[in-house]
Amino acid sequence: MKDDLKYEVNTEQDVLWSVGEEQEKYTLILGQAIERYMEELRTLERRIAGDPADEEAILRDVVTLNDTVLKVCAQFEAEVKDENVIKATRSYFRKRTHPLLSKSYAINRIRTWPQGYQGDYKTLETAYRNTPMSDGIGYYLDKYILDWPLAHGLRGRLEKLTELLQAEFTARQDLKVLDIACGSCREVSMLVPDIKRSKARFTCIDLDGDALDFAVKRFAPADLAPEQITVTKYNALRMFDHDIAQAEFGPQDVIYSVGYFDYLPDDFLVKLLRSLYQLLNKGGKLIAAFKDADRYRAQEYHWIADWDGFLQRTVKDFERILGEAGIPVDKMTMTRDRSGTIVFYSSTK
Repeated sequence: MKDDLKYEVNTEQDVLWSVGEEQEKYTLILGQAIERYMEELRTLERRIAGDPADEEAILRDVVTLNDTVLKVCAQFEAEVKDENVIKATRSYFRKRTHPLLSKSYAINRIRTWPQGYQGDYKTLETAYRNTPMSDGIGYYLDKYILDWPLAHGLRGRLEKLTELLQAEFTARQDLKVLDIACGSCREVSMLVPDIKRSKARFTCIDLDGDALDFAVKRFAPADLAPEQITVTKYNALRMFDHDIAQAEFGPQDVIYSVGYFDYLPDDFLVKLLRSLYQLLNKGGKLIAAFKDADRYRAQEYHWIADWDGFLQRTVKDFERILGEAGIPVDKMTMTRDRSGTIVFYSSTK
């Protein structure tokens, strides 16, 4: 399979034994855990093929197997500490487990990045739909990752964002709204009645042309006035320069992004948030959502998935970054989605 080439390393032995001598114990423990994990998955696959009736019991076994191996992965990270070795070993883990885990549509997608980047709109749409798309053991692996805390967070994030935007449209009319890294614009399509009633005008920007095409098709039946939604292919990184942002988009009443900021390093994010806050009209609102690393297990995304692009930040990190961006504390409110894994900051100018 072509996608498997992504996980190739020089040799399995080179990866597993590339740590120092004092760390060999943890490498051996991990190697044995991986082999045991694979054998138990094969046994489970045979059981599913022979008698798949007890769905709940099979799913519990899938969860237990993954929890067990991820605990060993976490121990390996804690003891080895060498980031290069850890990354190489994660790659080995994904290569070794790919023959079975790739039977899950969802896992295969978040390992191979068909759109060319992590967290693409089709991956998020899969999480939103919350429906397994595979057969056999893949079906149970789909259900397993659709139950991850951040999968719940993605669905809860969509609900919370919709709620926050509805509040803005209820309070004010004729708002200019800028949606940064919009993806499939699912929340915008859910808000069509509110957009029509409030006469809001959306500008939705993203670099993924496929995502924008998908969004445009979704809007087609909505019968919105042409000026109410503008979809534009644009690199949001350019907006860290306030003069560029001002010239290309002008003042806005609401600016939001609910996944993009997690992927940006601190120094750049500070500049971008400062620029966006300055772009607001008086009384305008900047809505920023972040994944709270204290509320999920990173190993799920670094070992089972190949999804390490989003940074591991906590509430303390978010508030420091927002403060460095010059956003006053007394102008800021914080809330969470229903899962508790996603933190929203709404900052009024």
